[in-house]
Amino acid sequence: MSQLRLLPSRLGAQAMRLLAAQDISVLSRRSGTSGPLTTFPSSKGQSSASYMEEMYFAWLENPQSVHKSWDSFFRKASKEASVGLAQPQPLSAIQESRSAVPGGTKTSKLVEDHLAVQSLIRAYQIRGHHVAQLDPLGILDADLDSFVPSDLITTIDKLGESWDPALLPFYDLQEADLDKEFQLPTTTFIGGSESTLSLREIIRRLENTYCQHIGLEFMFINDVEQCQWIRQKFETPGVMQFSSEEKRTLLARLVRSMRFEDFLARKWSSEKRFGLEGCEVMIPALKTIIDKSSEMGIENVIMGMPHRGRLNVLANVIRKDLEQIFCQFDPKLEAADEGSGDVKYHLGMYHERINRVTNRNITLSLVANPSHLEAVDPVVQGKTKAEQFYRGDAQGKKVMSILVHGDAAFAGQGVVYETFHLSDLPSYTTNGTVHVVVNNQIGFTTDPRMARSSPYPTDVARVVNAPIFHVNADDPEAVIYVCSVAAEWRNTFNKDVVVDLVCYRRRGHNEMDEPMFTQPLMYKQIHKQVPVLKKYADKLIAEGTVTLQEFEEEIAKYDRICEEAYGRSKDKKILHIKHWLDSPWPGFFTVDGEPKSMTCPATGISEDMLTHIGNVASSVPLEDFKIHTGLSRILRGRADMTKNRTVDWALAEYMAFGSLLKEGIHVRLSGQDVERGTFSRLGPQSPGDWSSHGSWSLAVYGVSGGFELGYAMASPNALVLWEAQFGDFHNTAQCIIDQFISTGQAKWVRHNGIVLLLPHGMEGMGPEHSSARPERFLQMSNDDSDAYPVFTEDFEVSQLYDCNWIVVNCSTPASYFHVLRRQILLPFRKPLIVFTPKSLLRHPDAKSSFDQMVSGTSFQRVIPEDGAATRSPEQVQRLIFCTGKVYYDLVKERSSQGLEKQVAITRLEQISPFPFDLIKQEAEKYPGAELVWCQEEHKNMGYYDYISPRFMTLLGHTRPIWYIGRDPAAAPATGNRNTHLVTLRKFLDTAFNLQAFEGKTF
Repeated sequence: MSQLRLLPSRLGAQAMRLLAAQDISVLSRRSGTSGPLTTFPSSKGQSSASYMEEMYFAWLENPQSVHKSWDSFFRKASKEASVGLAQPQPLSAIQESRSAVPGGTKTSKLVEDHLAVQSLIRAYQIRGHHVAQLDPLGILDADLDSFVPSDLITTIDKLGESWDPALLPFYDLQEADLDKEFQLPTTTFIGGSESTLSLREIIRRLENTYCQHIGLEFMFINDVEQCQWIRQKFETPGVMQFSSEEKRTLLARLVRSMRFEDFLARKWSSEKRFGLEGCEVMIPALKTIIDKSSEMGIENVIMGMPHRGRLNVLANVIRKDLEQIFCQFDPKLEAADEGSGDVKYHLGMYHERINRVTNRNITLSLVANPSHLEAVDPVVQGKTKAEQFYRGDAQGKKVMSILVHGDAAFAGQGVVYETFHLSDLPSYTTNGTVHVVVNNQIGFTTDPRMARSSPYPTDVARVVNAPIFHVNADDPEAVIYVCSVAAEWRNTFNKDVVVDLVCYRRRGHNEMDEPMFTQPLMYKQIHKQVPVLKKYADKLIAEGTVTLQEFEEEIAKYDRICEEAYGRSKDKKILHIKHWLDSPWPGFFTVDGEPKSMTCPATGISEDMLTHIGNVASSVPLEDFKIHTGLSRILRGRADMTKNRTVDWALAEYMAFGSLLKEGIHVRLSGQDVERGTFSRLGPQSPGDWSSHGSWSLAVYGVSGGFELGYAMASPNALVLWEAQFGDFHNTAQCIIDQFISTGQAKWVRHNGIVLLLPHGMEGMGPEHSSARPERFLQMSNDDSDAYPVFTEDFEVSQLYDCNWIVVNCSTPASYFHVLRRQILLPFRKPLIVFTPKSLLRHPDAKSSFDQMVSGTSFQRVIPEDGAATRSPEQVQRLIFCTGKVYYDLVKERSSQGLEKQVAITRLEQISPFPFDLIKQEAEKYPGAELVWCQEEHKNMGYYDYISPRFMTLLGHTRPIWYIGRDPAAAPATGNRNTHLVTLRKFLDTAFNLQAFEGKTF
């Protein structure tokens, strides 16, 4: 065995190159193998060269001692060593011949050359995309770097008789090696059915696969099966072949894409439309993804995209009636719908139709969204997750999502990472999304070198091992093939995939922008650029697939369709925003074809049901189930409360959820720590359509604002709640709150019943975890502070119908119970903002009786004083209005001062829409009392700026509403415990100082 140590050290040098290409590391991680596996040496003194020798020697003694990939390689190398001998020789004879030749030169050169070829193949697989011809303009590098990796050969034209060996310095290969046959490793498919190829042909095929119009990034994926799948799809010779019919279909789709943009440019040359010129191939690309997915069983595709190309997608992918699109450009037409509406390139659509390629039904939905880039991503994912849930589609084989991105936004917007980060979490996964990046190679007017630090705009996708397929958008067939593979990948592995359409923007950021001001070099080239439609048509005409006459007839046919639709678009009756709904709820707003009655039934439930839910809530799931002693105490407490007909906050929540589940309503609660509860309360463990999801990713923007909003869009028969760990955590989702939740119905006539649970309260815990910023939500409420309402019989429900959202701050468990149930029992859906308590979860006085929750009871928008003051209202000197936790501080202070008869305290449980009718009753009940608004928040925060003008309108400016609370401040709360207590003491003293406002005017 000592003779085997004659293996030359050159093998070690080549091993180093192999290790640099990451071959051994990947092979050693190959999944699904069994048996002994040689691993990297851990000894600090052992080099990779000696390691390679050791592995080879170990294989000679026992082939099973190394990984099967290396076993296969060494067997092939040994076989090659016998080439040129008269008769095949056994391995022992080869070993003996090696010992007879000084240095074993022949065998070592053979092994080294095979390793070199394997390294060469791997280099193309890893880095070929860096030199691929991706830019249609031919002036930019998609990876922002013109450097050619030293281990790549990109000069196919030089691989002839005048071959220069210096072109392969990294591999020590010579001119004589070009025509030598090499055994192909199992990690490539370039050979097709051939197991050997000449070096010349290997390089040619690698160039054609990795360095032309497709650039593949996938070798960072740590799953060998997935890497092999991608290699096979792209390396196998002849895979990218299209039939004449497929080419004609592609040409027809390009005609529709380009002529649609041309038609808009002719008719409305001075209108912004954010056209698709320069990336017209996106339309056939998206249609290919949908066709392929439909072929594999997909029935519902939910899409999100920015404004560029949206009208084209609506027209030629979703297949919205063209006249509905064109009428949006007519300034003389007035919408017949409620709300403010939105610009045409923000609107969405829902359409069910036959897919002509597969002849199967498919539902397409494009979600409406504002100009806030990428904000729609998590919304689409949430809607997709909900649709999968309702269809029982746990594997995502019926419902899928497609997200279209701009290159600068994909790289620059953090919500893109948040969305990827959710992609594989059990409670949020949609089983893979196809991402299509419209890579303009410019962001508005910003050069990508100044806009991102990563080589590609798509690098964020690498965080979840999503393969990235870069493709030159001026090569339609390459684009279509890549999109077909992307759809197959998503269906096969249920994982995200990215298609990067490297294109250009023929016009400026919008049609009114002049790009020559900032990008003269690029736009000089763009002005000379032949449109992709003409290039592809010329190609098909030249090869005889279509004739010039057929091509011109196809253009004339679509132009005629557009002109006819344009004529119909002048009909005033067709402009209806409801035609642009992206999430219709068939049958929800009507009963037997008639509109629902604007009434809300009582939200209480039977005492038997309350008792049953209470007993379930206090029971152990299984007889032999061992639980924490602390939980045992909680369960005993629940049992005692149920027996005594009372509930605390957690049990009231449990009863609301449990009763809705009993009524067939799906309940979904997500957010930080919701399974336990941030403040150690326990939620329901009920069977049925209940789901609780602790979002430990902390992706507040993506989860609270986006994902759960999208989930709530899918069905009105679900209670979808997101709970913040602390109320101010919603700050990072402000974009979603402003653009989707607050304004969604006004802009897109899209009802949504999402519930935001925001813990709120000044408890001396510092500025970061005290305030849920109620002033922000109230400022965005749309009820008019100066309009005196007409109090009709259905005032409460009609007020809710007209509002953009509902804002409440419940002070009792019963109120919380009722408001959750009302959210479902209302004949429409509105977002609900609930400022939930922290200390009240365990406050001994924050309890409610079953009497406040039984059948016939309802949510009280205002809870009036019910103590001694009500018996002699004319003697009451001060009526304090408040909301939430501060009520308990006020009641305690009033009792300590013995002022129960002189001071009445009324609680606003619902703040917006403002309960004018009930406030009026309370003010009139105490005609001689001073009216005071008391809050624990600072004066420039909280509720005072919202309630004050509404009180003035209600009272006709005849009685003042005095403010009691903390002084204005920059921070929402102090971080000093003593200061907190001093300011609390101060405003409580003022609240019960009955001479505090004497002599003051308002």
